[in-house]
Amino acid sequence: MTPDFINTPAIQDLLDRAAGTGTDGGSTRLKLIMRDLLEGLMALVVKHDISESEVWQAVTFLQQGAGEFGLIMPGVGLEHFLDLYMDAKDAEAGRAGGTPRTIEGPLYVENAPLVDNDADLTSDPDDTGTLYMNGNITGPDGEPVKNAILHVWHANSKGFYSHFDPTREQTPFNNRRRIKLGEDGRYSFRSRMPNGYSVPPGGATDRLMMALGRHGNRPAHVHFFVEAPGYRTLTTQINFGDDPFAADDFAFGTRRGLLPVPNRQGDSAYIAFDFVLQRSVEPADEGFSARTRASA
Repeated sequence: MTPDFINTPAIQDLLDRAAGTGTDGGSTRLKLIMRDLLEGLMALVVKHDISESEVWQAVTFLQQGAGEFGLIMPGVGLEHFLDLYMDAKDAEAGRAGGTPRTIEGPLYVENAPLVDNDADLTSDPDDTGTLYMNGNITGPDGEPVKNAILHVWHANSKGFYSHFDPTREQTPFNNRRRIKLGEDGRYSFRSRMPNGYSVPPGGATDRLMMALGRHGNRPAHVHFFVEAPGYRTLTTQINFGDDPFAADDFAFGTRRGLLPVPNRQGDSAYIAFDFVLQRSVEPADEGFSARTRASA
């Protein structure tokens, strides 16, 4: 990969949007400084071929003194940049196709309960409708992916994630499960309806977004890891296509192919979504990035 990758329209557009250069409000000086800072960091990634794991190890170091670095990373576009950079490297190596990757975000919790298919993700009462989601997991030739583990996590109807809920009202793994699938590659689960949310008011991310003239809102969405023997582990999420922030996600998590519109019936919603995995080339493909994650 050459340094010219930074000058491609997709990366330059990401820099303009992340720095808020096209928005009213905020500090003009800070926008210019932020854009140059982000471009310099992205250039370093390309120049030194910094891996995803190396980036997250640096974030862990910085986060010891700033608890919201894991949230600032998607907010300033750097986490989405890593996706674009890995996509470009895949294309250069002839590894195209499959469900698009997108940001993990900072709110995954390890060791969620391992349950059978057709699972209920929700443990706690929640005064909202039910989300039903199902589909198939296949490989690049349409073959069912056998014995996959589908990690699923999302917020509750107030926009809070268990383990990180400031109200402390949720049980540790509410709306979090690892679903053990069979040989047919089919998955199905239900849960109480998630809602979109904003970054913590008054926190470091919120203050930075305000200084850039940007908002800190995310649409309703559901996160996934998909892992299976012989296939590359997929990190992705679906955003509800009818959410008002689906086209303006502060974390740049929205990608083409990841915007299903729920079939809403009364207070319930139904989403059919299929995952397509790439085959692994080396053992590292089947693992996870060296990112520090919460545990409970």
